[in-house]
Amino acid sequence: MEHFFATCPRGLERVLADELVALGASGVEAVDGGAAFTGDLALCYAANLESRVASRILWQVGRAPYRDEHDIFEAAQALPWPRLFNVGRTLRVNVSAIKSPVKSLDFVTLRVKDAVCDAFRAARGSRPDVDTESPDIRIHAFLTREEVTFYLDTSGAALFRRGWRARAGEAPLRENLAAGILKLAGWAVPAPLYDPMCGAGTFLVEAAMMALDAAPGLDRVFGFEKLENFDAKSWRNLQDRARARRKSPGRLPIFGSDKSGTALGLARENLAATGLADAIQVKQMEVLDGGPPAQSGVMVMNPPYGERLGDDAELAAFYPRLGDALKQRYAGWTAYILTADLRLARLIGLKASKRTPLYNGALECRLFEYRMISGTMRRPKPLTAEDAEGTEEKRNRQD
Repeated sequence: MEHFFATCPRGLERVLADELVALGASGVEAVDGGAAFTGDLALCYAANLESRVASRILWQVGRAPYRDEHDIFEAAQALPWPRLFNVGRTLRVNVSAIKSPVKSLDFVTLRVKDAVCDAFRAARGSRPDVDTESPDIRIHAFLTREEVTFYLDTSGAALFRRGWRARAGEAPLRENLAAGILKLAGWAVPAPLYDPMCGAGTFLVEAAMMALDAAPGLDRVFGFEKLENFDAKSWRNLQDRARARRKSPGRLPIFGSDKSGTALGLARENLAATGLADAIQVKQMEVLDGGPPAQSGVMVMNPPYGERLGDDAELAAFYPRLGDALKQRYAGWTAYILTADLRLARLIGLKASKRTPLYNGALECRLFEYRMISGTMRRPKPLTAEDAEGTEEKRNRQD
C-alpha cells in the first residue's frame, strides 16, 4: 500500500474525503488543505481521473526527521529518484512548510533540486534539466517543525484544469471549486439547477458532467504517465470503463443566464466544446428582471465583486436589489451565493441558513445558503420606543 495526499480548495476537505472513500481509498483523513489516504497505484490513477474536488494527487516517496537544511539535502539525496523517473525528464521542485525552523524555503528548494540531480549523476552519470514552467516531473517537499516529507506529483497540471474550456472569462471560477459547491448544495438530477450569472459557464459544465457521470479527467494527460512505474494497461482499463459508463447528453434540467452577451458567448463556446450545447438552456437576461426556470430547485451564483467587476458603490446598491428579486420570485428555491465581498451578507436583506468559508485560489470567499420560502426572509426591524408609543396610541383609538 502506498501513501498519498490529495490537495483541494480549503473548505472542501470533507467533500474530498468522501470522494476518496467512494473510490476505495483506505485510511482517509481530512486535514486542512486536503486529505491523506492509502491505496495502490491503480487507486492513484482513479483518484486523478475521477475526483471532481481534488487539486493534485501527491504520492509520498520518502520522509525523514531533520534539524537543518543539510539534513533535508541528505534525506533527499538518499531517495531512489533514478528508479522513479527517467533522467531525460525535466523537473521542478516545490517546497512548503508549517512551523519549520528553516530560514529560507527558496534555499531549501535549491538544495532539494541539487540532491535529486546528485543522485542522478551518481547512478546515471548525468542529471535531469529543470523546467519551472512546464516540467515533466514535479517534486514536492513539505516541512513541519521536525520532519520533511517528499512527494511526486502524479497529476501534472492541476486537476481543476479539466481541458474543456474553449476560452476563459474574466476571473473564472475554478472547476473543482464549482464542483465542490454543487456537492455542498447536495444537488443532483432530476432537481433543476440554475445559474443566473453564469459567466463562462463553469457551474453549468460541471453540473452537466456530474449528471452524465462523466469522469472529469477523461480528456487530459497526467503526471503519473511519465513515471517509470506507469502501468499503461491498468490506465487504459480505467479510461475504457469511464467512457463506457458516460451517459448521452440529452436535455438536462440545467439552466443559465447572464446579462452580458459577451459572457454568454463564452458560455456557449464552452458548452459547444464539451458537446453540451443542446443539453443546457442558456439565455441573455438580467438576474434582477428574470424569473425562475422551474417551480423549485437549486440556484448557484458567483456574483461580480471588487476583484472582478464593478465599483464598490454599484455593488452596494446591487445586493439589496438581488435580495428583493430572490425573495419575490424564487419561493421554493435554495440559493447558494459564493462571494469574496462579505458586505453581501449585510446588504442582501436575507438571513443565511448556512455560511461556509471557501477559497477560490488564494482569494478567501464565503458560500451563503438562502432557503427561499413564501413571504419574507428578512429579519424584522427592532421595535423602537417611538414605534411602541404609536402602537399603543392606535390600540387606544380602537378601544
